[in-house]
Amino acid sequence: MIYGSAEDNSIPVLLSVSTVNMPLLIFFKMMQEKCGRQTMLKIIIIGSPGAGKSTFARKLRDTTGIPLYYLDMLWHKPDQTTISREEFDAKLNKILKQNSWIIDGNYQRTLEARIKECDTVFLMDFPLDVCISGAESRIGKKREDLPWIESEFDKEFKQWIIDFSEKQLPQIYKTIEKYRNSKDIIIFKSRKEADNYLYQFSSGLCIYSKVCKNI
Repeated sequence: MIYGSAEDNSIPVLLSVSTVNMPLLIFFKMMQEKCGRQTMLKIIIIGSPGAGKSTFARKLRDTTGIPLYYLDMLWHKPDQTTISREEFDAKLNKILKQNSWIIDGNYQRTLEARIKECDTVFLMDFPLDVCISGAESRIGKKREDLPWIESEFDKEFKQWIIDFSEKQLPQIYKTIEKYRNSKDIIIFKSRKEADNYLYQFSSGLCIYSKVCKNI
């Protein structure tokens, strides 16, 4: 299990195989057999807004072929209203019953339910300035993960990002701590770490750490 920074020097490369012309599920099965681990097929990606969760999720989807679901797209309507909690939960539960998925988004009320069903957790714990800059850079752009185009940097949303490390992140760490022995938990501290992981993963490298890092 990778539990801590993805740049931890203790992380060994356990498997290197070419994925050229190899069907996805066959490759994952080889990973499972060679690494003696559970195949990564049910993935959640969490962390501060602006950290790049959705970008990472899309790249992981494009590499693996695993279906990607954005919680913001489930919860929000194009007119910027929301569906009911009951409808949201029903849609989420339907996704969780599928054989494979990538789910992008925090939504702490349902976080533990997603962790229970997943095999892999990616947490992006980035500095505040990186997240603020990331959120600002997408203003005015059409996004795959949101059903409208943001025209301005909402003050309340910006404050939510500022408060994230104190109000949201401690609870996230507390929740994932309970699953450190049963789930693969990968924590990125920078975009470079996330990009390096994707590069090595897309190159056919199976990366796991045998050393757990306390949080």
